[in-house]
Amino acid sequence: MKLSCFLLALSLPLAAQVAKDANSGYRTEEGRSRVAKTLAASDRDGRQKPQELVDALGLKGGDSVVDLGTGVGYMLPFLSRAVGPTGKVIAMDIFPDFLGQAKVNAGKANLTNVEFVAGTDKDPNLGTNTADVVFTLDAYHHFDYPDLTLAGIAKALRPGGRFILVDFYKSGFRDPAHIRLDQADVIKEVERYGFRFVKKQDHQPGVQYIAFFEKK
Repeated sequence: MKLSCFLLALSLPLAAQVAKDANSGYRTEEGRSRVAKTLAASDRDGRQKPQELVDALGLKGGDSVVDLGTGVGYMLPFLSRAVGPTGKVIAMDIFPDFLGQAKVNAGKANLTNVEFVAGTDKDPNLGTNTADVVFTLDAYHHFDYPDLTLAGIAKALRPGGRFILVDFYKSGFRDPAHIRLDQADVIKEVERYGFRFVKKQDHQPGVQYIAFFEKK
């Protein structure tokens, strides 16, 4: 290898760590149908504590917030109320069937301040300077191309915008191989791609955490 090529290779971002284990159940419509049932389970509120979670996000009336990986739209009613009628919720997912169900559920709940965006595993398709906060719940470990996805998130955030992720501790998950990185490595990875780490806290102690970042 020529020296110039070697130096170029060193300067490139680390290769994506593809989330094969986490995404194996999402490859087919049948698999996603099974996942959708767990996302909409009647006992999820007791485990997830969605209102406590939204309170922790510190959203204000008039904010524009992205629900990245909205799934069937579980968090949309809580986010919609938090930003109010002058705010906006952008529900993004990469799977048309999930996004379609999220639209149905938002319609049933009469959520008039929600928009829907179809992204890809490489580009969240959120535009430029469109959001004050990008929030993702239990989805970061599914990122197949974290470098590209984080670049898209940074692009979408306005100056001073915040990226807030909620995910599982690898050591506390029933199948550790499902979780791509543990908390400390997640923080390091996000910091590499245009963000400054602000703070972290437990959401479900020993099971789930919240990590807060600001756009650099």
